[in-house]
Amino acid sequence: MKFAFFKRFSLLFDGLLACVLVLVIESISRHSLISAFQFSFGAPLTFLYNALLIFVTLLILYFFKRRMFVRFIICIFWLVLGIINGCVLANRVTPFNFTDLKLVGDLFAMDNSKYLSTAEEAAIIIALGCLAVFLVFIALRGPKYQGKIHRLRNAAFIAVLVLALPAITRAAIQSNILAGYFGNLAEGYQEYGFVYCFAASAVDTGMSKPDNYSEETITAILDSVETEETSADTDDLPNIIFVQLETFIDPYELNFLEYSEDPIPNFHNLMENYTSGYLTVPVVGAGTANTEFEVLTGMGIQFFGLGEYPYKTVLKETVCESIADDLSQLGYGTHAIHNNSGNFYSRATVFSQMGFDSFTSEELMNITEYNEYGTWPTDSILVGETQKALDSTEDQSDFVFTITVQSHGSYPTEEVFEDPEIEVTGGETEEEHYQWEYYINELHEVDAFIGDLIAMLEERDEKTIVVLYGDHLPTMGLADEDMNNGSIYQTTYATWNNFGLEEADADLAAYQLMAYITDQLDIHEGTLFTYHQSAMSAGTTGDASYVTDWELLQYDLLYGELYSYGGEQKYEASDLVMGVEDVVIEAAEISGDGEEIVITGENFTPSSVVYINGEAVETEYVSGNELLASVSGSGEGEISVVVNQVGSSETVFRSSNEVSVSVSAP
Repeated sequence: MKFAFFKRFSLLFDGLLACVLVLVIESISRHSLISAFQFSFGAPLTFLYNALLIFVTLLILYFFKRRMFVRFIICIFWLVLGIINGCVLANRVTPFNFTDLKLVGDLFAMDNSKYLSTAEEAAIIIALGCLAVFLVFIALRGPKYQGKIHRLRNAAFIAVLVLALPAITRAAIQSNILAGYFGNLAEGYQEYGFVYCFAASAVDTGMSKPDNYSEETITAILDSVETEETSADTDDLPNIIFVQLETFIDPYELNFLEYSEDPIPNFHNLMENYTSGYLTVPVVGAGTANTEFEVLTGMGIQFFGLGEYPYKTVLKETVCESIADDLSQLGYGTHAIHNNSGNFYSRATVFSQMGFDSFTSEELMNITEYNEYGTWPTDSILVGETQKALDSTEDQSDFVFTITVQSHGSYPTEEVFEDPEIEVTGGETEEEHYQWEYYINELHEVDAFIGDLIAMLEERDEKTIVVLYGDHLPTMGLADEDMNNGSIYQTTYATWNNFGLEEADADLAAYQLMAYITDQLDIHEGTLFTYHQSAMSAGTTGDASYVTDWELLQYDLLYGELYSYGGEQKYEASDLVMGVEDVVIEAAEISGDGEEIVITGENFTPSSVVYINGEAVETEYVSGNELLASVSGSGEGEISVVVNQVGSSETVFRSSNEVSVSVSAP
């Protein structure tokens, strides 16, 4: 009898189930049941809209006889998304969104990230196994709907509801029940709910065509840009080095911590003597590539979908004007350097779309030193790699974009430093204390890298300017009130130069930084950089038209008709070369037992893999000049030997010369 009652009012019960699921998901996401109830009662219409989205997905079950099984599948789907979001928010500030799914492959490529412990990974595997067993049981033994399925009627009902969703959503946005855009993703999820925000991040990607987009509008905007022609002497252009410092902030901006000494004396010295200021960035706790995108292109993340990474979407397929393209027009060599995987954030593809000449990733670096927790390479290696990039071009100025990684999270809650160089006080718990102690001491080591980088550049007889900036704040639950500057979306930047450039401190946004620096150098190149230079010079960056015109130009360059270029693409993807040094085999000899081949040469790295007759073989890295590889199973006679620098997904980034070796029977 009770099943008949449930069957008769199943739509009502599924509506209640959707509400319960939203409450559970919000409890997990907010790490608080009380906060979830506050959301449901404080914003009931927003809560009900989230429930409506789940309810629509539950309607799928009315096409099946095994409704209980399908209902479980749908509920588990939403609960898993909520659990993932809860786990993500335990490690970073930015919540889980649809674009994160495109980064799964990148995360597997980070061998030492330690986002999950071995025990946590085992627990997940066990939980998934139990869930699979449960679902199989429900599928085979669960209740089965006995009545007739009115598929046509059900399909019509679902179609009406689905087609009505856009209108309901627009009405909710117009009534301020929802928001179509919010700059702070974390706050947006808190205010409008996980289900809505995640769903919006899945369907709202790319840029929408602005209402007033036309050739006439773009022409008018470009005609209003007032900048001089590049007046810098093209025979004496300075090297320009931008260093994006992973999760780097000024520790003195944290108003609840104290230190035994200045953790970043080199950075502070640059702030006191050269141009510096606050830098407003688009992300917190994660999203390095989005700050990077804004700096390199002058474009804005705010015009894309919620939580979108253009590196993982439009820039994988579309040429994008960047500072590398613009400086190349002046004769610059352009190089990117990063001591992390070349495939992470699709950089090996994206840097080609941006016009870089070379990209040196960790696969091309002889990395042997890692931070104290063993998660990330130390940044000290980047001094030499930057020098190599500068040396790779003769009689040519260079633009070098270097990305660090050492101070990346996650941050251990147990003691790592027995005798830390910087003593830190102010953490509320022992776990927080160890996290901050670890993080601050990593910043101290990154600051040592900064000092070494400047010292290396001081010894070179070349005009050079360096710009160093933090990409975002760390995780660990920071809020605006924890910062002396009052914002978790502000980092700091500092500069250095050796040719007497006047100090001109300014607080900037990430998308303005490159334009501001090149303006100081009398370099006025690039569609968006000259646009920002013109607006900053005129003092109109606070005007509404500044943002609307900027959006129009950005749409035109990425999705529009390229009116800015006269209707045809001005730039092409570059023939990006991975690394700036050849991998060389000097000699290859079969060992005495005939089982191994000893390869000597130059520029081998831990990512070097020996290929025999075109097939990868087991390789042992000995040093930058020696590798050992198995020849077992290669047969007799002449074999072809090549050393490839291999990244994630077996991507070959660079290859050595080919040598032939004679193998005889053992």
